[in-house]
Amino acid sequence: MTVDSADPTPRVIAFRYNPSTLKRSLQPQMVGGDDNARSAAVRFTGPPSQIVTIEIELDASDDIGTGQQAAVQYAALPQLAALELLVYPALAAVKQAQGQLASGVMEIAPLTAPRTLFVWGQKRVLPVRIASYDINEEFFDSRLNPIRATVTLAMHVLTYADVSPDNHAYFTFTAYQQALNTIAAQATGAAAPSIGVDSGAL
Repeated sequence: MTVDSADPTPRVIAFRYNPSTLKRSLQPQMVGGDDNARSAAVRFTGPPSQIVTIEIELDASDDIGTGQQAAVQYAALPQLAALELLVYPALAAVKQAQGQLASGVMEIAPLTAPRTLFVWGQKRVLPVRIASYDINEEFFDSRLNPIRATVTLAMHVLTYADVSPDNHAYFTFTAYQQALNTIAAQATGAAAPSIGVDSGAL
């Protein structure tokens, strides 16, 4: 889901088929406790750096078979285009910047990207920045539109360490971490076992 500052109406990109796999990589942000500072306590410098990677499978075969007009004309191209636009600056903003430049107004700041949220169920709503977008297209119609495609999307999760406190992403991520606290309490609600050398616990 994306929200542009120029158009507050959210634009939702729904997956017809849920991705079969979701990969998450978390890199803790810590200092201390290494060989150069053995006496120093291990401390967090912020939340972990997290990359979420999903594979999205698009297949327009059924829609083409039932005569769905957009699929007949474009196959899977509309869904691919909607995902690809996540990594483009808005064309209206590009034209506005070019118009200002032509009139002698120099725009120094880069164009602002729309606010992008990755929604995976009710408890996992994450502000993200698209890190990479890879497409594998196969089976084409007579117009060379792809009928099937696999998109691998890697997203860097934005945390409260990445943005200012007045940014929407700041509050979205703090709400996500609070949800983690609530869910984790369900795992720790039972009586803790006695921990010995043979115990398997963290």
